[in-house]
Amino acid sequence: MIQNKYNSILKEMFALQRFGIKLGLATIRNILNGLGNPQRTFACIHIAGTNGKGSIAASIASILQQAGYRTGLYTSPHLIDFNERISINGQQISNKDVVKAYQAVKKVHKGSREPTFFEFTTAMALVEFARQKVDWAIIETGMGGRLDATNIIKPAGSIISNISLEHKMYLGNTIAQIAAEKGGIIKARIPVVTGARQPSALSVLESIAAGKSAPFYRYGRDFRVRTNPNGSFNYYGMSNVWKNLKTSLIGPHQVNNTALVLAACETLAQKNRLNFTENHLRQGLKNTVWPGRLEFVGQSPLIILDGAHNLAAARNLANYLQENLRSRKLTLIAGILDDKPYKAMLGPLMKQCSRVIVTRPIIDRALEPEILYAEAKQHVSDVTCFPDVDQAVTHAMATADPDDVICIAGSLYVVGEAKQTLARLI
Repeated sequence: MIQNKYNSILKEMFALQRFGIKLGLATIRNILNGLGNPQRTFACIHIAGTNGKGSIAASIASILQQAGYRTGLYTSPHLIDFNERISINGQQISNKDVVKAYQAVKKVHKGSREPTFFEFTTAMALVEFARQKVDWAIIETGMGGRLDATNIIKPAGSIISNISLEHKMYLGNTIAQIAAEKGGIIKARIPVVTGARQPSALSVLESIAAGKSAPFYRYGRDFRVRTNPNGSFNYYGMSNVWKNLKTSLIGPHQVNNTALVLAACETLAQKNRLNFTENHLRQGLKNTVWPGRLEFVGQSPLIILDGAHNLAAARNLANYLQENLRSRKLTLIAGILDDKPYKAMLGPLMKQCSRVIVTRPIIDRALEPEILYAEAKQHVSDVTCFPDVDQAVTHAMATADPDDVICIAGSLYVVGEAKQTLARLI
Protein backbone atom coordinates (compact mmCIF):
# COMPACT_ATOMS: atom_id res chain seq x y z
CA MET A 1 0.00 0.00 0.00
CA ILE A 2 2.74 2.51 0.99
CA GLN A 3 4.75 1.66 -2.12
CA ASN A 4 1.75 2.38 -4.35
CA LYS A 5 1.10 5.69 -2.59
CA TYR A 6 4.80 6.55 -2.81
CA ASN A 7 4.91 5.85 -6.56
CA SER A 8 1.74 7.86 -7.10
CA ILE A 9 2.91 10.94 -5.23
CA LEU A 10 6.32 10.93 -6.93
CA LYS A 11 4.49 10.98 -10.25
CA GLU A 12 2.45 13.97 -9.05
CA MET A 13 5.51 15.76 -7.72
CA PHE A 14 7.63 15.27 -10.82
CA ALA A 15 4.71 16.62 -12.83
CA LEU A 16 5.25 19.91 -10.98
CA GLN A 17 8.48 20.30 -12.96
CA ARG A 18 6.32 21.52 -15.84
CA PHE A 19 6.03 24.82 -13.93
CA GLY A 20 9.80 25.23 -14.31
CA ILE A 21 11.85 27.53 -12.09
CA LYS A 22 10.00 30.35 -10.35
CA LEU A 23 12.15 32.29 -7.91
CA GLY A 24 10.39 33.99 -5.02
CA LEU A 25 9.34 33.42 -1.42
CA ALA A 26 5.58 34.14 -1.43
CA THR A 27 4.49 30.59 -2.28
CA ILE A 28 6.82 28.81 0.14
CA ARG A 29 5.86 31.32 2.85
CA ASN A 30 2.15 30.54 2.33
CA ILE A 31 2.81 26.81 2.50
CA LEU A 32 4.86 27.03 5.68
CA ASN A 33 2.38 29.37 7.34
CA GLY A 34 -0.27 26.75 6.66
CA LEU A 35 1.96 24.13 8.25
CA GLY A 36 2.58 26.20 11.38
CA ASN A 37 6.08 27.28 10.31
CA PRO A 38 7.93 24.04 11.08
CA GLN A 39 11.26 25.65 10.13
CA ARG A 40 11.18 27.58 13.42
CA THR A 41 11.41 24.44 15.55
CA PHE A 42 15.07 23.63 14.89
CA ALA A 43 18.39 25.38 14.28
CA CYS A 44 19.66 25.71 10.69
CA ILE A 45 22.82 26.25 8.72
CA HIS A 46 22.20 27.67 5.23
CA ILE A 47 24.61 27.03 2.36
CA ALA A 48 24.80 28.80 -1.01
CA GLY A 49 27.48 29.08 -3.68
CA THR A 50 28.40 27.79 -7.11
CA ASN A 51 30.34 24.63 -6.24
CA GLY A 52 30.90 22.54 -3.14
CA LYS A 53 27.55 23.20 -1.45
CA GLY A 54 26.65 19.52 -1.14
CA SER A 55 30.09 18.46 0.07
CA ILE A 56 30.09 21.22 2.68
CA ALA A 57 26.56 20.34 3.79
CA ALA A 58 27.34 16.63 4.09
CA SER A 59 30.53 17.34 6.06
CA ILE A 60 28.81 19.64 8.55
CA ALA A 61 25.97 17.16 8.99
CA SER A 62 28.48 14.39 9.69
CA ILE A 63 30.30 16.50 12.31
CA LEU A 64 27.07 17.49 14.06
CA GLN A 65 25.95 13.89 14.11
CA GLN A 66 29.27 12.90 15.69
CA ALA A 67 28.73 15.60 18.30
CA GLY A 68 25.45 13.97 19.31
CA TYR A 69 22.97 16.25 17.57
CA ARG A 70 20.00 14.85 15.70
CA THR A 71 20.78 16.28 12.28
CA GLY A 72 18.72 16.77 9.12
CA LEU A 73 20.26 17.30 5.69
CA TYR A 74 18.44 18.76 2.67
CA THR A 75 20.25 18.71 -0.68
CA SER A 76 19.52 18.54 -4.40
CA PRO A 77 19.36 17.04 -6.91
CA HIS A 78 19.07 13.36 -6.06
CA LEU A 79 21.10 10.81 -8.03
CA ILE A 80 18.77 7.79 -8.01
CA ASP A 81 16.05 8.00 -5.33
CA PHE A 82 14.05 11.10 -4.45
CA ASN A 83 14.49 10.23 -0.76
CA GLU A 84 18.21 11.11 -1.02
CA ARG A 85 17.23 14.78 -0.83
CA ILE A 86 16.05 14.50 2.77
CA SER A 87 18.11 12.58 5.30
CA ILE A 88 18.31 12.41 9.08
CA ASN A 89 21.44 11.26 10.90
CA GLY A 90 22.94 10.02 7.66
CA GLN A 91 19.92 7.95 6.58
CA GLN A 92 17.59 9.04 3.81
CA ILE A 93 13.98 9.14 4.92
CA SER A 94 11.71 6.17 4.20
CA ASN A 95 9.03 5.94 1.54
CA LYS A 96 6.48 6.14 4.36
CA ASP A 97 8.06 9.39 5.57
CA VAL A 98 7.96 10.82 2.04
CA VAL A 99 4.25 10.01 1.86
CA LYS A 100 3.58 11.68 5.24
CA ALA A 101 5.51 14.82 4.31
CA TYR A 102 3.83 15.03 0.92
CA GLN A 103 0.35 14.66 2.42
CA ALA A 104 1.07 17.35 5.02
CA VAL A 105 2.17 19.85 2.38
CA LYS A 106 -0.63 18.92 -0.01
CA LYS A 107 -3.29 19.77 2.58
CA VAL A 108 -2.34 23.40 3.07
CA HIS A 109 -3.27 26.42 0.99
CA LYS A 110 -0.56 27.31 -1.51
CA GLY A 111 -1.53 30.79 -2.59
CA SER A 112 -2.18 32.17 -6.04
CA ARG A 113 -0.20 29.59 -8.02
CA GLU A 114 0.87 25.97 -7.85
CA PRO A 115 4.23 25.43 -6.15
CA THR A 116 7.20 24.36 -8.22
CA PHE A 117 8.80 20.98 -7.65
CA PHE A 118 11.59 22.57 -5.60
CA GLU A 119 9.22 24.65 -3.47
CA PHE A 120 7.15 21.55 -2.71
CA THR A 121 10.17 19.42 -1.81
CA THR A 122 11.65 22.20 0.35
CA ALA A 123 8.41 22.38 2.34
CA MET A 124 8.42 18.58 2.66
CA ALA A 125 11.96 18.61 4.05
CA LEU A 126 11.18 21.30 6.62
CA VAL A 127 7.98 19.66 7.82
CA GLU A 128 9.70 16.28 8.07
CA PHE A 129 12.62 17.71 10.04
CA ALA A 130 10.14 19.21 12.48
CA ARG A 131 8.11 16.01 12.72
CA GLN A 132 11.23 13.98 13.44
CA LYS A 133 12.46 16.59 15.93
CA VAL A 134 15.92 17.30 14.57
CA ASP A 135 18.20 19.58 16.57
CA TRP A 136 19.92 20.97 13.47
CA ALA A 137 19.06 21.08 9.77
CA ILE A 138 21.71 21.69 7.14
CA ILE A 139 19.97 23.32 4.17
CA GLU A 140 21.49 23.64 0.69
CA THR A 141 20.06 26.26 -1.66
CA GLY A 142 18.71 25.16 -5.02
CA MET A 143 19.60 28.18 -7.16
CA GLY A 144 21.03 31.51 -6.13
CA GLY A 145 19.92 32.43 -2.64
CA ARG A 146 17.96 35.67 -2.31
CA LEU A 147 14.78 34.29 -3.92
CA ASP A 148 15.51 30.59 -3.45
CA ALA A 149 12.73 28.71 -1.64
CA THR A 150 15.16 27.69 1.12
CA ASN A 151 15.71 31.35 2.02
CA ILE A 152 12.57 31.22 4.11
CA ILE A 153 14.66 29.89 7.01
CA LYS A 154 16.47 32.01 9.60
CA PRO A 155 19.78 30.21 10.09
CA ALA A 156 22.21 30.27 12.97
CA GLY A 157 25.01 30.50 10.41
CA SER A 158 25.42 30.97 6.66
CA ILE A 159 28.04 29.73 4.20
CA ILE A 160 28.67 31.00 0.66
CA SER A 161 31.14 28.58 -0.85
CA ASN A 162 32.34 30.37 -3.98
CA ILE A 163 31.03 32.41 -6.90
CA SER A 164 31.22 31.58 -10.62
CA LEU A 165 29.10 32.53 -13.62
CA GLU A 166 26.08 30.21 -13.72
CA HIS A 167 22.32 30.32 -14.38
CA LYS A 168 22.79 33.76 -15.95
CA MET A 169 19.16 33.87 -17.09
CA TYR A 170 18.08 33.86 -13.45
CA LEU A 171 21.00 35.23 -11.44
CA GLY A 172 22.69 37.85 -13.61
CA ASN A 173 25.47 38.20 -16.16
CA THR A 174 28.34 39.27 -13.92
CA ILE A 175 30.13 37.91 -10.87
CA ALA A 176 28.90 40.91 -8.87
CA GLN A 177 25.25 40.30 -9.83
CA ILE A 178 25.48 36.60 -8.99
CA ALA A 179 27.21 37.42 -5.70
CA ALA A 180 24.30 39.73 -4.83
CA GLU A 181 21.84 36.89 -5.40
CA LYS A 182 23.82 34.35 -3.37
CA GLY A 183 24.51 36.98 -0.72
CA GLY A 184 20.76 37.20 -0.26
CA ILE A 185 21.01 34.40 2.30
CA ILE A 186 22.94 36.69 4.66
CA LYS A 187 20.74 37.57 7.63
CA ALA A 188 20.95 40.33 10.22
CA ARG A 189 23.64 39.65 12.84
CA ILE A 190 24.05 36.03 11.65
CA PRO A 191 27.69 35.08 10.91
CA VAL A 192 28.60 34.25 7.31
CA VAL A 193 31.62 32.34 6.06
CA THR A 194 32.75 32.49 2.44
CA GLY A 195 35.32 31.00 0.10
CA ALA A 196 34.68 33.60 -2.62
CA ARG A 197 37.90 35.04 -4.02
CA GLN A 198 37.03 37.59 -6.72
CA PRO A 199 37.26 41.25 -5.58
CA SER A 200 33.91 42.05 -7.20
CA ALA A 201 32.19 39.19 -5.37
CA LEU A 202 33.83 39.99 -2.04
CA SER A 203 32.94 43.66 -2.32
CA VAL A 204 29.26 42.81 -2.81
CA LEU A 205 29.17 40.17 -0.06
CA GLU A 206 31.01 42.35 2.47
CA SER A 207 28.67 45.24 1.70
CA ILE A 208 25.58 43.08 2.28
CA ALA A 209 27.04 41.71 5.51
CA ALA A 210 27.98 45.17 6.79
CA GLY A 211 24.50 46.47 6.02
CA LYS A 212 23.03 43.69 8.14
CA SER A 213 25.66 43.80 10.90
CA ALA A 214 26.50 40.19 10.06
CA PRO A 215 29.99 39.00 11.10
CA PHE A 216 31.85 38.21 7.86
CA TYR A 217 34.67 35.64 7.64
CA ARG A 218 36.79 35.23 4.50
CA TYR A 219 38.84 32.22 3.49
CA GLY A 220 42.47 33.27 3.17
CA ARG A 221 42.08 36.25 5.48
CA ASP A 222 40.30 35.06 8.64
CA PHE A 223 41.03 31.36 8.30
CA ARG A 224 43.17 29.20 6.03
CA VAL A 225 44.49 25.70 5.42
CA ARG A 226 47.87 24.24 4.52
CA THR A 227 48.24 20.80 3.02
CA ASN A 228 50.87 18.37 4.26
CA PRO A 229 52.98 15.92 2.20
CA ASN A 230 51.09 12.93 3.65
CA GLY A 231 47.74 14.13 2.29
CA SER A 232 46.50 15.62 5.55
CA PHE A 233 46.07 19.35 6.13
CA ASN A 234 46.32 21.90 8.91
CA TYR A 235 43.55 24.39 9.66
CA TYR A 236 44.35 27.83 11.07
CA GLY A 237 41.14 29.49 12.21
CA MET A 238 39.83 32.42 14.15
CA SER A 239 40.24 30.71 17.53
CA ASN A 240 41.63 27.25 16.80
CA VAL A 241 44.47 25.46 15.08
CA TRP A 242 43.75 21.85 14.12
CA LYS A 243 46.57 19.86 12.56
CA ASN A 244 46.83 16.69 10.48
CA LEU A 245 43.16 16.62 9.53
CA LYS A 246 41.83 14.36 6.79
CA THR A 247 38.58 14.29 4.88
CA SER A 248 37.10 11.26 3.18
CA LEU A 249 36.22 13.41 0.16
CA ILE A 250 38.75 13.25 -2.66
CA GLY A 251 40.44 16.15 -4.44
CA PRO A 252 42.37 19.25 -3.34
CA HIS A 253 39.26 21.41 -3.76
CA GLN A 254 37.67 19.40 -0.94
CA VAL A 255 40.33 20.71 1.45
CA ASN A 256 39.15 24.23 0.61
CA ASN A 257 35.54 23.18 1.15
CA THR A 258 36.49 21.66 4.51
CA ALA A 259 38.07 24.94 5.58
CA LEU A 260 34.63 26.57 5.23
CA VAL A 261 33.08 23.74 7.24
CA LEU A 262 35.53 24.22 10.10
CA ALA A 263 35.18 28.00 10.04
CA ALA A 264 31.40 27.66 10.26
CA CYS A 265 31.76 25.30 13.22
CA GLU A 266 34.06 27.81 14.91
CA THR A 267 31.66 30.71 14.49
CA LEU A 268 28.75 28.69 15.88
CA ALA A 269 30.85 27.58 18.84
CA GLN A 270 31.78 31.19 19.54
CA LYS A 271 28.08 32.03 19.80
CA ASN A 272 27.52 29.01 22.08
CA ARG A 273 25.16 27.52 19.52
CA LEU A 274 27.29 24.43 18.97
CA ASN A 275 29.32 22.19 21.27
CA PHE A 276 31.85 19.78 19.81
CA THR A 277 35.31 18.36 20.42
CA GLU A 278 38.25 18.10 18.08
CA ASN A 279 37.57 14.37 17.90
CA HIS A 280 34.03 15.07 16.69
CA LEU A 281 35.54 17.13 13.87
CA ARG A 282 38.04 14.46 12.92
CA GLN A 283 35.53 11.62 12.97
CA GLY A 284 32.91 13.69 11.17
CA LEU A 285 35.29 14.51 8.32
CA LYS A 286 36.46 10.90 8.15
CA ASN A 287 32.89 9.58 7.96
CA THR A 288 31.49 12.06 5.44
CA VAL A 289 29.81 10.42 2.47
CA TRP A 290 28.85 12.42 -0.61
CA PRO A 291 28.17 10.22 -3.68
CA GLY A 292 28.77 11.25 -7.25
CA ARG A 293 31.68 13.58 -6.54
CA LEU A 294 35.00 11.91 -7.36
CA GLU A 295 33.39 8.65 -6.31
CA PHE A 296 35.24 5.43 -7.16
CA VAL A 297 32.86 2.55 -7.88
CA GLY A 298 34.99 -0.04 -9.66
CA GLN A 299 38.61 -1.13 -9.92
CA SER A 300 38.91 -3.23 -13.07
CA PRO A 301 38.45 -0.99 -14.95
CA LEU A 302 38.69 1.92 -12.54
CA ILE A 303 35.38 3.82 -12.69
CA ILE A 304 35.12 7.40 -11.47
CA LEU A 305 31.84 9.26 -11.08
CA ASP A 306 31.92 13.03 -10.81
CA GLY A 307 29.01 15.40 -11.51
CA ALA A 308 31.39 18.13 -12.78
CA HIS A 309 28.30 20.03 -13.84
CA ASN A 310 29.82 23.44 -14.50
CA LEU A 311 33.11 24.94 -15.66
CA ALA A 312 34.77 25.24 -12.25
CA ALA A 313 33.84 21.67 -11.32
CA ALA A 314 35.03 20.37 -14.70
CA ARG A 315 38.40 22.07 -14.16
CA ASN A 316 38.70 20.53 -10.69
CA LEU A 317 38.03 17.09 -12.13
CA ALA A 318 40.47 17.64 -15.00
CA ASN A 319 43.18 18.69 -12.56
CA TYR A 320 42.62 15.57 -10.49
CA LEU A 321 42.81 13.30 -13.54
CA GLN A 322 45.94 15.07 -14.78
CA GLU A 323 47.73 14.84 -11.44
CA ASN A 324 46.75 11.32 -10.45
CA LEU A 325 45.90 9.26 -13.54
CA ARG A 326 48.03 10.72 -16.29
CA SER A 327 49.61 7.37 -17.19
CA ARG A 328 46.30 5.50 -17.52
CA LYS A 329 44.20 5.03 -20.66
CA LEU A 330 41.13 7.17 -20.03
CA THR A 331 37.61 6.99 -21.45
CA LEU A 332 35.34 9.96 -20.76
CA ILE A 333 31.57 9.48 -20.78
CA ALA A 334 29.96 12.92 -20.88
CA GLY A 335 26.49 14.40 -20.94
CA ILE A 336 25.86 18.09 -20.28
CA LEU A 337 22.78 20.25 -19.77
CA ASP A 338 21.91 22.95 -22.29
CA ASP A 339 22.50 25.90 -19.96
CA LYS A 340 26.14 24.98 -19.37
CA PRO A 341 29.26 26.18 -21.28
CA TYR A 342 29.82 22.75 -22.80
CA LYS A 343 32.75 23.73 -25.03
CA ALA A 344 34.71 25.19 -22.14
CA MET A 345 33.81 22.23 -19.92
CA LEU A 346 34.84 19.57 -22.43
CA GLY A 347 38.17 21.22 -23.24
CA PRO A 348 40.08 20.47 -20.02
CA LEU A 349 38.38 17.10 -19.52
CA MET A 350 39.49 15.78 -22.90
CA LYS A 351 43.17 16.71 -22.62
CA GLN A 352 44.24 13.22 -21.62
CA CYS A 353 41.37 11.14 -23.00
CA SER A 354 42.07 8.34 -25.44
CA ARG A 355 38.37 8.16 -26.28
CA VAL A 356 35.16 10.02 -25.55
CA ILE A 357 31.61 8.69 -25.40
CA VAL A 358 28.91 11.37 -25.50
CA THR A 359 25.34 10.84 -24.38
CA ARG A 360 22.41 12.56 -22.68
CA PRO A 361 20.49 12.02 -19.45
CA ILE A 362 16.71 11.70 -19.35
CA ILE A 363 15.86 15.35 -18.71
CA ASP A 364 14.47 17.89 -21.12
CA ARG A 365 17.33 20.33 -20.44
CA ALA A 366 20.02 17.96 -21.75
CA LEU A 367 22.11 18.82 -24.80
CA GLU A 368 21.71 16.51 -27.75
CA PRO A 369 24.69 14.11 -27.97
CA GLU A 370 25.32 15.17 -31.57
CA ILE A 371 26.25 18.65 -30.37
CA LEU A 372 28.76 17.22 -27.90
CA TYR A 373 30.02 14.81 -30.57
CA ALA A 374 30.90 17.65 -32.95
CA GLU A 375 32.82 19.47 -30.21
CA ALA A 376 34.61 16.36 -28.91
CA LYS A 377 35.74 15.41 -32.42
CA GLN A 378 37.82 18.57 -32.54
CA HIS A 379 39.90 17.30 -29.60
CA VAL A 380 39.85 13.48 -29.73
CA SER A 381 39.72 11.18 -32.75
CA ASP A 382 37.93 8.29 -31.04
CA VAL A 383 34.46 9.65 -30.26
CA THR A 384 31.22 7.69 -30.18
CA CYS A 385 27.67 8.79 -29.52
CA PHE A 386 24.84 7.02 -27.67
CA PRO A 387 21.28 8.28 -27.17
CA ASP A 388 21.11 7.37 -23.49
CA VAL A 389 23.40 6.86 -20.51
CA ASP A 390 22.64 3.17 -20.08
CA GLN A 391 23.89 2.35 -23.59
CA ALA A 392 26.93 4.59 -23.18
CA VAL A 393 28.03 2.98 -19.91
CA THR A 394 27.29 -0.55 -21.12
CA HIS A 395 29.41 0.02 -24.24
CA ALA A 396 32.27 1.55 -22.26
CA MET A 397 32.34 -1.38 -19.84
CA ALA A 398 32.21 -3.95 -22.63
CA THR A 399 35.10 -2.39 -24.54
CA ALA A 400 37.43 -1.31 -21.70
CA ASP A 401 40.58 -3.15 -20.68
CA PRO A 402 41.04 -4.03 -16.98
CA ASP A 403 43.72 -1.35 -16.53
CA ASP A 404 41.64 1.42 -18.13
CA VAL A 405 39.93 4.32 -16.40
CA ILE A 406 36.33 5.25 -17.19
CA CYS A 407 35.30 8.70 -16.00
CA ILE A 408 31.59 9.58 -16.10
CA ALA A 409 30.93 13.31 -15.80
CA GLY A 410 29.23 16.47 -17.01
CA SER A 411 25.99 16.30 -15.04
CA LEU A 412 24.69 14.84 -11.81
CA TYR A 413 21.78 13.49 -13.85
CA VAL A 414 24.26 11.50 -15.97
CA VAL A 415 25.97 10.23 -12.82
CA GLY A 416 22.66 9.15 -11.30
CA GLU A 417 21.64 7.15 -14.36
CA ALA A 418 25.14 5.68 -14.64
CA LYS A 419 24.96 4.44 -11.05
CA GLN A 420 21.81 2.51 -11.89
CA THR A 421 23.48 0.87 -14.89
CA LEU A 422 26.64 0.07 -12.96
CA ALA A 423 24.61 -1.57 -10.18
CA ARG A 424 23.48 -4.03 -12.84
CA LEU A 425 26.88 -4.52 -14.50
CA ILE A 426 29.35 -4.66 -11.61
